[in-house]
Amino acid sequence: MAERTERLDRGRDARQEWLLLGVNGLFVGANALSSTFVNVYLWKLKNDLTMIGWFAVVHQIVMALTFWLAGKWVKEGNKLGALRLGIAVAAVFYALVLLLGPQAVRYIPLLGCVQGISSGLFWLAFNIFYFEATAPDSRDRFNGRAGLLGSGSNMIAPWLSGIVIARLGGTVGYRLIFAISLGIFVAGVLLSFFLKRRPKLGRYDWSLGLRKLREKNNPWRTVSLAMIAQGLREGIFGFMVMLLVYIATGSELRLGNFSLITSAVGLVSFWFIGRMYKPVYRKWGMFAGALMISLAVVPLFWKVDYFTLLVFGIATSMFMPLYSIPVVSFVFDMIGRDKASAERRVESVIFRELGLNLGRFAGTIVFIAVVSYRPSPLAVNLLLLGFGSSPLLVWWLLRDKLEAPAGPSPLRRSERAGLLSRRSRLPSPS
Repeated sequence: MAERTERLDRGRDARQEWLLLGVNGLFVGANALSSTFVNVYLWKLKNDLTMIGWFAVVHQIVMALTFWLAGKWVKEGNKLGALRLGIAVAAVFYALVLLLGPQAVRYIPLLGCVQGISSGLFWLAFNIFYFEATAPDSRDRFNGRAGLLGSGSNMIAPWLSGIVIARLGGTVGYRLIFAISLGIFVAGVLLSFFLKRRPKLGRYDWSLGLRKLREKNNPWRTVSLAMIAQGLREGIFGFMVMLLVYIATGSELRLGNFSLITSAVGLVSFWFIGRMYKPVYRKWGMFAGALMISLAVVPLFWKVDYFTLLVFGIATSMFMPLYSIPVVSFVFDMIGRDKASAERRVESVIFRELGLNLGRFAGTIVFIAVVSYRPSPLAVNLLLLGFGSSPLLVWWLLRDKLEAPAGPSPLRRSERAGLLSRRSRLPSPS
């Protein structure tokens, strides 16, 4: 009887994993269709790198605040509602871009705020669902599948967008693509209704992250530094690479082709590495990935053109799974290392995201300062190399922890199911 119950639980968990992957795929796919071209659209309206940088900064600040403030709703209220609202607000963002048209450059703070709220709500709720629907033995596999979906979306969607925009010309193509994204977000909201409603998780602790930082031997102090270091790269590379491709070529079609080629490489890489990765490979696999994606920036010092950017993109896509799969899996294994830690998963996910956003914010502010003071190709390349090498710092900070399990006794599915089935009070912080 116990075996049959466990099989049923595994089947339900597997269905929830696939549904969660579907919702994630639609959200990522809709963003892949349009987000690549939002910055290009703004650049075409006003050739100003600092404007693009400030758009990213507002997005990062509001996203971090949304994570922290929405934590109470997600833990004490309805995390599924937060997930749906995040997708719905993403649709509002593209609706605003459509309505504002050429005037969008005058409303950069508003657009950054709306996109930040969407990202904060969706990724906070998604990460909690992800933690609850997976176990330590399935987390690397789930990350591989999510990466596979992301690479597939980033391969096909921008390529199709580039074709549509190039053929229709002007802003008509952009507006059509933004409208299609809006429709996909609506589909994502509808699919989310098939996700299982999760129980409330107790009382939200506003200051748990701060107390973790104050404890001398708390492993989260090192993890928070690693997340800040990881964010340094994401803050700049999240918008700069595609913009560089467009500036170098002046063609949305070639930008779409760039995304098609690099994402195809990423898709194969995530599929292969996601299948073979095991916790025992994390330490040196992550080092190899961090080293190679750092060295991928070097060709840009020779010349910034379509060819060198393509070399950079292919190398990054090929080796990124080696780095990203273990770092994500390790942090979530830490969150679920025991029952007391898992009960504080909302606060821990928020703590992780605040570190990432602090790094993104710092990296983008430095970028704005550099391009405002000395906007030379050499200065931009040095910036890309410096922040592009931050994965090596992430590896160095986590290297000893990657050799062993993230905690004394990771939760089994049956333990996690029992934990999630009751509403427990928040225990004292670890």
